[in-house]
Amino acid sequence: MACTSEKSSGARGFAFWVAMASILSVAACGKKPDEQAAKKPAGQVIAQVGGEDVTIQELENEFRLANIPFDKRDDALTKRMLGEIVARKYLVQQAVAAKLDREPAIHLDIMRSREQVLASGQMQRALSSKASSIGNAEVDKYIAAHPVQFAKREILTTDQIMMPITSKAQEIVEATKDFKTLDQVEQTLKANGMPYNRSTGALDGANLTEEFLATIRVKKTDDIFFTRSGPNGVFFKVTGEQAQALVGDDAANRARQALRMELLKTESDEVTQAAQSSSKFEGDYARIMDVKPPENAAPAPTK
Repeated sequence: MACTSEKSSGARGFAFWVAMASILSVAACGKKPDEQAAKKPAGQVIAQVGGEDVTIQELENEFRLANIPFDKRDDALTKRMLGEIVARKYLVQQAVAAKLDREPAIHLDIMRSREQVLASGQMQRALSSKASSIGNAEVDKYIAAHPVQFAKREILTTDQIMMPITSKAQEIVEATKDFKTLDQVEQTLKANGMPYNRSTGALDGANLTEEFLATIRVKKTDDIFFTRSGPNGVFFKVTGEQAQALVGDDAANRARQALRMELLKTESDEVTQAAQSSSKFEGDYARIMDVKPPENAAPAPTK
């Protein structure tokens, strides 16, 4: 019988952790040239688009967001990045001239982008100070409390079939749950026109939940398992197990990362609770959010 599990990857993360979004800006207009020049930061303006400045700080920020180190910023890449800024500003100016920023849906998107950037920055600031305080004692304690990830870590060799997670994936998982061989799984994938890849592989036991590992340990010879790995699903049979303890700097780095993820989840939960406690929900949304309305609130209308 096939057994399923989600790949353990720590907390799913706070909903505000999103990629930095571009915020629309309005080009300066109706001002005299000398008034605009007075506001230009000397030596920082590297281009102009319709009278709007492009600064070196904006270009540096593009490199930062793209995670491009200083020694990789050659002329060709600089040309591309600066070209993207110029094109974006040009399109923004066209959009503002067409009053797109006043359309309700676009206005809400602009507001949401601003909120996401500020919320993400605040969360990162709060986590940065807490993560920097994680010491060796906390790391050692975490390692001792999770032997499956460290001292008793196992590497499982497998015969496996990998397929992309699509709308058909769950249907196929259900259809193959009683299969005894990977050949049967392969035939089902072919019949459904699903792309797949069959190969030998390895699974790091430290990345699996302890419950799933316990299931694997009591496996039968004909058991087929299923787990998720990023955007893919993996059917597999275990063909071998090898103890491979994680020690030293590798163990410490993994433990620190896991502790940071725990901090993220804790901070996210606290922020969510604080936000809801300080908010007032109207009408039926108080019920949906499971928040009691204030004592002086008017009773809900009855039909």
